[in-house]
Amino acid sequence: MFKRIATAALIFGMAATAPPALAQSACAPRDKIVSQLTDKYGEVSHGVGLQSGTKLVEVWSSKRTGSWSILVTHASGLSCILATGKNWTPNPKFALAGDPAA
Repeated sequence: MFKRIATAALIFGMAATAPPALAQSACAPRDKIVSQLTDKYGEVSHGVGLQSGTKLVEVWSSKRTGSWSILVTHASGLSCILATGKNWTPNPKFALAGDPAA
């Protein structure tokens, strides 16, 4: 009886420490992710920065839909979406003058 309880506790304990499925990033070749961001969500890139010598971080958003995404691209060409959301509000102080997508 004790072995069954200990086994059940071990199994349930291990399952409780597994990361949730939503915490996993969505990764694909960069051109596929960019195509989805532009075609499906109407997003455009608003800025890029190097996270390290091998990772490029981008912020994408759509004025029309209000959606936004944070994308990291590895030197291999693999891109992962780190975060997404709604109700993007551009900061007019930093928006480029004359940029209709800003």
